[in-house]
Amino acid sequence: LSMGEENQTFVTEFILLGLSRDLQTQILLFILFLIIYLLTVLGNLLIIILIFMDSRLHTPMYFFLRNLSFADLCFSTSIVPQVLVHFLVNRKTISFLGCMTQVIVFLLVGCTECALLAVMSYDRYVAVCKPLHYSTIMTQQVCLQLAVASWASGALVSLVDTTFTFQLPYRGQNIINHYFCEPPALLKLASADTYSTEMAIFAMGVVILLAPVSLILVSYWHIISTVVQMQSGEGRLKAFSTCGSHLIVVVLFYGSGIFTYMRPNSKTIKERDKMISVFYTVVTPMLNPIIYSLRNKDVKGALGKLIGRKSHSQRQ
Repeated sequence: LSMGEENQTFVTEFILLGLSRDLQTQILLFILFLIIYLLTVLGNLLIIILIFMDSRLHTPMYFFLRNLSFADLCFSTSIVPQVLVHFLVNRKTISFLGCMTQVIVFLLVGCTECALLAVMSYDRYVAVCKPLHYSTIMTQQVCLQLAVASWASGALVSLVDTTFTFQLPYRGQNIINHYFCEPPALLKLASADTYSTEMAIFAMGVVILLAPVSLILVSYWHIISTVVQMQSGEGRLKAFSTCGSHLIVVVLFYGSGIFTYMRPNSKTIKERDKMISVFYTVVTPMLNPIIYSLRNKDVKGALGKLIGRKSHSQRQ
């Protein structure tokens, strides 16, 4: 260690530059993010409650959807409330421990979501391409194992990425050009060579981003091939609308994630990089409940039943 390095103390807190320094823009973003966050919480909670209460929704697809909604809820909550507070204060700080906690939670649920989206595409593949064997393939035990494997893979990636990111020394520099603690942004402040950490994050990205995406694309290729051969136009339309909406989520979520985690780490974070992070941290968790279920007649039926039950009990 040189004298200069010895004098620099270890960082105890980070300062986040956020999404904008302009006061009016920050107020507008606060309102926008607050609305999105409230919609995310309400949408995902509603799905969890409906699936729990309506026995018709106790199927593999909705079991995974409930897991996805819970992951979305945690994902959004690990980031957005802190961002909202930072829009309103001048000094946007986060403690070293707070930063570490945020990275652990956001990676755990974010990576679990990657795995769950792949599992859900496999479930749809079995439903569309092997309808007669669906109940024997997607048994309760298999569904439980797939869900546990999704959460376990999320935990593994989170553990590896967090360990590699925080074993680096952080001295002196503590200003992160980002709106939350994200490994690629943190690495730019490390006071040591980050090559091995970047390689570890890249390897985990292959496991949790590229592998699921490959599985999803293969599943949808088979689904689309099967749908095209269907006799009834109505069945074809229904399958296409479901697949189409799922693919929108996949492209948004994985596209932005792959862009952030699967490319060489440049020394600076650009505004564009922050905007791309907004897609998978803020926008997708809000879109998932809308795309996966609120357009779905089973869920609408369950919601109608719940509202009907409420108004009936009030009249009594």
